[in-house]
Amino acid sequence: MKIRKYVFGFLLFLLVIALAGCGHQAESKQSSDTGNQKTIRIGYQKYGTLNILKAKGTLEKRLAALGYSIKWTEFPGGPQLLEALRVGEIDLGHTGEAPPIFAQAAGAPLVYLGHEPASPKSEAILVHKQSSIQKVSDLKGKKVALNKGSNVHYLLVKQLEKAGLKYKDIQPRYLPPADARAAFERGSVDAWVIWDPYFAAAQTVTQARILADGQQTVSNYEFYLASRQFIQTHRDLIPTIFAELEKTAKWAEKNPHQLAELLSPQLGIDVKSLEVAAKRRNYGVQKMSNQVIAEQQKVAETFLKLGLIPKAIKVKDAVLDIR
Repeated sequence: MKIRKYVFGFLLFLLVIALAGCGHQAESKQSSDTGNQKTIRIGYQKYGTLNILKAKGTLEKRLAALGYSIKWTEFPGGPQLLEALRVGEIDLGHTGEAPPIFAQAAGAPLVYLGHEPASPKSEAILVHKQSSIQKVSDLKGKKVALNKGSNVHYLLVKQLEKAGLKYKDIQPRYLPPADARAAFERGSVDAWVIWDPYFAAAQTVTQARILADGQQTVSNYEFYLASRQFIQTHRDLIPTIFAELEKTAKWAEKNPHQLAELLSPQLGIDVKSLEVAAKRRNYGVQKMSNQVIAEQQKVAETFLKLGLIPKAIKVKDAVLDIR
């Protein structure tokens, strides 16, 4: 009896070891498979050439031929997108002028890769149709909604300066686009500083009035940015990605109505609003020039002076010519 008991115990021990070994092999295989996957993680917002590229699906085909897949993640604004890049959740994405300034000042390991042409008419300060506010100086003491650290943050600062006001003369309400629109529509804020396509949708749906846009005040560039780690390991992919962006930009510029129809189901914004947005922006992919770097440096210095970023930065330290 004792012998049988020991034999049974020994056999059970061998069985446990064998099962553990099989489980370890399966776990190792799963980890190996995961490690062999090559996925590019791209962050995008509701509008921009990256968004259009996603809708057309051409980049997936180009990268699939090279053994890569794409994971797309949508963000409500540039600050949120670059925070994801900072913590390693995405590899590259696009934003306006201000978000990279805030991100670089916060220590984000970002790299400027290029930009779209200036589109100063694609962002604006909006007021209600029947508002008594007729000029920017009338914003003194008023509640103004905006996405903190976004491109429109810089627009607001420069328009206030132009009107002889200081930033402290208004009551900023920092809200992402969806919350800002709700606040604007119910009248809990007096003005809303916003970019397309939310800008165009507000005009179409709420009949909001433009108090001032970016013309003769800001450039409103759209920048392409990536993490330094991604560039170190996948620098060779950037020319392919940019080639597809350039083709997409040329198509979008020539076909604003088709573009609006393509994006409408994806974005949940009506075709009319999207066509308005499409016609007032400029398209193309350009290298980072000394002029654009200098303009970005002015943005950084403006926010530092206002105490909105914690330290001085040099934009050129984050610029890389990858082509």
